[in-house]
Order: sequence, then C-alpha cells, then structure tokens
Amino acid sequence: MYIVSACLLGENVKYSGGNNYSEAVCRFLEDKEYCPVCPEVAGGLSVPRTPCERLDNRVINKLGEDVTREFLEGARLTEESVLRRYALEDIEGAILKANSPSCGYGTIHDGTFTGPLVERDGVFGERLRALGIRVYNENNITELIGEKI
Repeated sequence: MYIVSACLLGENVKYSGGNNYSEAVCRFLEDKEYCPVCPEVAGGLSVPRTPCERLDNRVINKLGEDVTREFLEGARLTEESVLRRYALEDIEGAILKANSPSCGYGTIHDGTFTGPLVERDGVFGERLRALGIRVYNENNITELIGEKI
C-alpha cells in the first residue's frame, strides 16, 4: 500500500484550489492499493488557502501568520488515520508532493516566498521518514520501478 498526496491524484486540495495531477503517479498506482491524503486539509486549513512555507521550526503563510499548529496537527491526524487502517509493515512507501511544506521530501521552499529550495522535508514527510517509511515524490517516482515512466 502507498500513501499518496491527494493533489497528485487530481483532487483539488492545493493551496490555490487546484491540484497537481501527475499522470506518472497515477499510472504507477494503477495496479496498487493506495491511500490519498492531504495533511494540510486534515489540519483544518481551507481550500483555497494562503501559500505557506516552512521556516526554521515554524510554518508561516505569505501574510506572515504562523500556521505551525495546523501543519503539525494535520500531519499527526493523517498519520494516525493511515496507521488505523494499515499496519506499518503493509506500507510500501509514500508518494508525496515535491517541495510542499507538509509533504515535501528532500527539498522544500526556504520560507522566504521567493522561490529558493533548501534541503529539508515537509512536516508530514518528516514524520513518515521517522517511522521508516520510504518517501518519494512525483519527480523521483521512477526510483520505484527502476526506469523512466
């Protein structure tokens, strides 16, 4: 079973109200069990919402408001929901939205809202990795199958 960012599946949960549909992700999942998630929505944030970035140990939105609590709560609730439905050993991995302050893996935006990326995971991605779950994003999903999609 794979945990998957709902926006990659075409669900309109992105901060802008749209999605980040990935044909490659959907093709990979065609014959697999998966669980769509959006930790930001689970944490009580609206769709659409003001863009957010992770800065040090906080998550702030573009208006300068601290939304750390919502991100932490969303990550916790999403993790608990998945682990109520699936045993940890049944989770083959997670495919999360690249550069997201909640789902990012490897790199996320630097918290200045000017575009640069820093080496760090999003809040939810960080939790999954701490559990030992392998995390991928839509840009490196080819690692799962060993070839380009």
